This record gives sequence, C-alpha cells and structure tokens, in this order.
Amino acid sequence: MNDDLDLEEDTPGGAQLAADFDAFFAEEATTRDRARITLYGVEYVLPESLPLMFTLQMERVQNSSDPDDVRRMLAILYGADVLDTWAEHGMTDRQLGVVLIYSAANVRRPGAMTMQRAAELYEQQEAGKAPAPTNRAARRATKKPAKKKTTARSGARS
Repeated sequence: MNDDLDLEEDTPGGAQLAADFDAFFAEEATTRDRARITLYGVEYVLPESLPLMFTLQMERVQNSSDPDDVRRMLAILYGADVLDTWAEHGMTDRQLGVVLIYSAANVRRPGAMTMQRAAELYEQQEAGKAPAPTNRAARRATKKPAKKKTTARSGARS
C-alpha cells in the first residue's frame, strides 16, 4: 500500500483534522513569482494564477456586447475601473488584445511571453477570424457568376 495515499491521520483523541486549503493556498501564494506590467504610468501586479472568475467572465464576454461584462473581466486581473481609465488614455482594441494575451501567458509563468510575441499572436488570431457577414443590400449589389448552361441528356449512353 502506498503511504502517500493514506488518508487517515492519527491525531490525539482519534479525531481527524480537516484539510485546511485556505492556509495551504495562502502559503503557496506567497512563494510564487507574480508578473508586473506598467500601463499608462500605473503598475499592475498580476495574480499568481488565473482566477476562476476571470475564466468564467472570459466565456461570457465572447458572447456579449455589453461593456459591463468586459469591465468585470478586467477588474478581476487589474482592479476596478481600468477599462474606462485605459479608454480615456486612447487604448485601442488591438492594444487591449495584446495586453490580455501577454497577461494571461505571464500570469501562469512570469516572463513566459514577451510583448512582441503577444502582439504577433494577436495578429495571427485576428487574421484567422472570419470576415464580418455582409448585409442583404451588399449581397444584392454584388454580381453573381453566370450559371453554366447544361445540355439536356436523354439518359442513354453514347
């Protein structure tokens, strides 16, 4: 039998102690490196790992056009009101995408990705997106290729 998997702990009086994940995660968090970024003169310290709430919010944002969903997602990593602050500084959607790609990679492993690589990945992601669908008026304005005439066949082999 493997002693590492022995779940029973001998404690005084025979009582089992509850596993204290709060203490374990708190201690673990103090030993992990955390990435830092500076944007518009403000330094942001990224969490030691991606919070579950960020991942859940990211799913919501992909299917939403509500700016409040983006605000909530960004607040989890960078603090409250960053979307408005960054927008006031003239941030573009490209810049936001690069910051998010960079941050997600460096939360997991600080120093894992450069800003240049994040920009390259953003460009690749954008290049792979399907073009926006055209509206009905635009589709009608484009000429359709002429249909190829077919000859009638009797069904008999020649």
